[in-house]
Amino acid sequence: MVENKQKEASSSSYNLTGHFLIAMPALNDDFFNRAVTYICEHDETGSFGIIINQETDITLKQVAKEMKIATEGNHNENQSVFIGGPVDQGRGFILHRPPGEWQSSLKVNDNIALTTSKDILQAIVNNQGPADSLVALGYAGWSAGQLENEMANNTWLSCPADEQIIFNTPIEERWKAAAKLIGIDLSLLSNDAGHA
Repeated sequence: MVENKQKEASSSSYNLTGHFLIAMPALNDDFFNRAVTYICEHDETGSFGIIINQETDITLKQVAKEMKIATEGNHNENQSVFIGGPVDQGRGFILHRPPGEWQSSLKVNDNIALTTSKDILQAIVNNQGPADSLVALGYAGWSAGQLENEMANNTWLSCPADEQIIFNTPIEERWKAAAKLIGIDLSLLSNDAGHA
C-alpha cells in the first residue's frame, strides 16, 4: 500500500488527505466508536488512514522482540502500539514527523509521513528515529466513493488535522479535542444523527 512516493494533497476542496475523520457519537462500530482517523491519502480510487486514539496492550518492546530487532539505549520501550484500523492488522504502520528518508514511505504533507518499512522501527528502538511517532497495526480503508457516502450520511465530521493532537494530546482526549477544532462539543450531540 505505501510505496516510495511523494504524494501531496491536491488543491481539491474535498480532498481529505491530511484531515481528521471524527466519528459521530452514533457510530457504534467495534473499530470506529469514538475514533479519530488521520487520513493519509484520499483520491478518486478511495481513501485510507490510521486511527490515532485506540491503543492495544502491545508495546514497542514486544514488537521489536517479535521482529527480532536488537535494541539499545533508553528508547520508549513501553510506548503503546495502536489499532490503526480493521484492514491488514498483521502489518505495521508508523505515522511520524518529520518525514525523513525511509525505504517505504508515503509523504502526507511537508511535516508528516506514513512508513511501513522495518528501517524506521529499527531507528526508533535505537533512539535514531523521527522526533514523534505513532506505531499502529492495520489501517482504515474506504473504496472509491465510500467515504463520501458515509460523510453524506452524517457518520463522520472532518477537519484539517492538528499535529499536536496526533502526537502530544493524551489519547483519551483526542476524540473531543479533534471535534473542538471545528467548534463542536461532542458531548452535546445526540446519538441519533438526523438530516436537515
